[in-house]
Amino acid sequence: MSAGDGAAVSAVEGKLAELSASCDLRTLPKRGKSASARTLNTAQIQLVAGHPEVYEPCDDSFALVDALLSDKAQLLTLQPSLCMEVGCGSGYVITSLAIMLRQLGSGTQYLATDINQHAVETTQATLEAHGVHADVIATDIVSGLEKRLAGMVDVVVVNPPYVPTPEEEIGMKGIASSWAGGLNGRQVIDRILPAVRELLSEKGCLYMIALEDNDPLGICHLMNEKGFASRVLLKRCTDEESLYVLKFWQDAAAGANASQSGRSPRAESWLSQLPFKSFWHKNAGSS
Repeated sequence: MSAGDGAAVSAVEGKLAELSASCDLRTLPKRGKSASARTLNTAQIQLVAGHPEVYEPCDDSFALVDALLSDKAQLLTLQPSLCMEVGCGSGYVITSLAIMLRQLGSGTQYLATDINQHAVETTQATLEAHGVHADVIATDIVSGLEKRLAGMVDVVVVNPPYVPTPEEEIGMKGIASSWAGGLNGRQVIDRILPAVRELLSEKGCLYMIALEDNDPLGICHLMNEKGFASRVLLKRCTDEESLYVLKFWQDAAAGANASQSGRSPRAESWLSQLPFKSFWHKNAGSS
C-alpha cells in the first residue's frame, strides 16, 4: 500500500473511531423510530401508506433519505435512466427519490422490490398518494431480474435487514423480513452486495444503510476489493443504534490498489444529509 493509500485508510478509521466515541452506543435491537419532519423534496409522512406487517419509516429511513438529499447535485449530474430500491417496505425511500429527481422528467424510470407482498402493495399506495410512478415487484432481493437488468441500473438504494438476529429468523415472512440480518446483521447484506454489483451500470452507484455492528469499514474494504470506491455520506446516532449511510461506485483503481495492498485503500469523505427515491408497479406473477 502506498503512503497516500495508507493515510486515506487511517483517516477513515480515525473518523469512524472519533464518531463512535462521540455517540452513546447501545446494544442493538429494534430499529429506532423518529418523528422527524421532511421537506417538500421528499415523501410526506402523512401520505405514506401503512400495514401491520410492513416496516414504517424510522430513523434509518430518514438517514438514508437525508444522505440522498445531501448528494442530490451528484444524482442530478448523473442523470440516471434507471433507479432501483431493494427492500422498499412502505415506499418512503423510493417515493422520496422519485420526487427528488422529478426534474429529470420521463427520462428516469424507477423500480422497487420487496420479498413481502404487503410491502409491495403498501409501496404502490405510497407512490400513488404522491403522484409518482415506479414498477414494484415482489421478489427476494433481485431474484429473476439479474439477467434482464445486468449492467443497467444507475442508482440503487438499500435499507437492508441489518439487525443481528439468530440465523433461523432470516427468511421469516411479514415484517420480520425487514430487520432480521442473522450473524452480525450481515447475512442478508452479504447476499445483497454481489447481486447489486451485477446490476450496476458503469456509472452506477449504491447507497446503503449499515449499522455499527455490521462493520461498515469492513464492508467498504470488501467492496473495494471488487473494484468499488466508497464514501461514508452520513453517520447518525440514535437512542438505540449508530447508523452509517455508505455510497459505492465503480473505480478501476480501487480493485487494483486493493489487490496490491491486501486491503481497501480508501473509504473517502463524510458528507451529511439527503433523500430518497420512488418507484412503482406490481408484478402479479411474482411472489
